[in-house]
Amino acid sequence: MSLSNTTFSLQEFLSMPDRCDRTELVNGEIIPKVSPKYKHSTLQLRLLLALNQWCESSGSGRVRPEWAVVLKRQEQDWIPVPDLTYVSYEKLPVEWEEDEPCPALVELVIEIISPGQSFGEMTSKATDYLLAGISRIWVVDNQAQSMNLSQ
Repeated sequence: MSLSNTTFSLQEFLSMPDRCDRTELVNGEIIPKVSPKYKHSTLQLRLLLALNQWCESSGSGRVRPEWAVVLKRQEQDWIPVPDLTYVSYEKLPVEWEEDEPCPALVELVIEIISPGQSFGEMTSKATDYLLAGISRIWVVDNQAQSMNLSQ
């Protein structure tokens, strides 16, 4: 469901002062993300804590929840907001601390299927991530207690 009948460019979307961070830019449209429920947010927190501990002990990069990434999807600007995003310090130096979407091509995105979303929808989104150059995508199904890992 789009929030507007208007299409937006990447720069228009990024410069909107009242843009909610829980929206994505898809085919020029502003699409709201599904609001996570308790089980979804609990799983997201557990994965974040585990991956963050690994990042800190290895010194390899950073993992962040709900961090937008700037990509291309079907030759159009696409700004998805994965549930979790990992990017190495090789791709985005440790000194980088801008308050903006991730400008680097991240190495991992994790999407947790929310109630009302289908596995097929998330598989399609995972394919879009792969085509955009993301090397690893985890689609986590909390209901089925399973993960689909793509590389």
